[in-house]
Amino acid sequence: MFKTIQYETFSEGYSMITLNRPEKRNAISTEMARELREAIKLAREETIKFLVITGSGDNAFCAGGDLKDLHGDLTPADAFHQLYAMKEVLFDIVSFPVPTICLLNGDAVGGGCEIATACDFRIARESTEFGFVQTKLGITPGWGGGALLYEKVHSSFAYSWLIDAEVYDALFLKDKGWVHRIVPTEKWHDRTEILAVYISKSVAQMEILDKQYKQKVGVLGLSALMDEEVRNCAKLWDSEEHVDAVNKFLAEKG
Repeated sequence: MFKTIQYETFSEGYSMITLNRPEKRNAISTEMARELREAIKLAREETIKFLVITGSGDNAFCAGGDLKDLHGDLTPADAFHQLYAMKEVLFDIVSFPVPTICLLNGDAVGGGCEIATACDFRIARESTEFGFVQTKLGITPGWGGGALLYEKVHSSFAYSWLIDAEVYDALFLKDKGWVHRIVPTEKWHDRTEILAVYISKSVAQMEILDKQYKQKVGVLGLSALMDEEVRNCAKLWDSEEHVDAVNKFLAEKG
């Protein structure tokens, strides 16, 4: 059914979407963005306690946008169109009616961190690293994840992370509240144990708790902030700084 992702529903009462382009570090292509929306819509139609989003392989959760689709030659208008597709995916995650859990199987940068931030909870495999690195590429977050970051961690740290664009390890980010739990590598593949606390709840409990949380963060208002972020990023797309950064990256990759 899907080419770039895997979708599964488990008897314990949850569904899981797996980014499945390990040879590309699970980078998000135009096709994957479309399939993610379809999978999230499918999950909404299920009676589940929670939704899990993870990546295939052990090296990367997601390396952000695929530069074959999000290259530096796009006009701001074209960039907005491409970026907005993933903004819609992130908002689908943010507004999902039961908890969303990101299992960070590997490292994530850029848009990968935006996807993780859209989820309600982030559980990381030990020794993983994460970075909102967009400002090192002459742009800003472009899928709405930067706006969401301010809701997930202290605003001063969010502001700092977006400017310094550093890559931090999971332990540091747990202290900052972005990572909720770190799982030892030898226990990583025991999903039932990792997700036990969520599995133990009923669908009705999860719906009530999730609704209360969504009311607190003001989900509808977040959509407008995310839209503004996409517009601002698109304006920077054809800037000299971004074009040079993308060309340098592509040259290094050969």
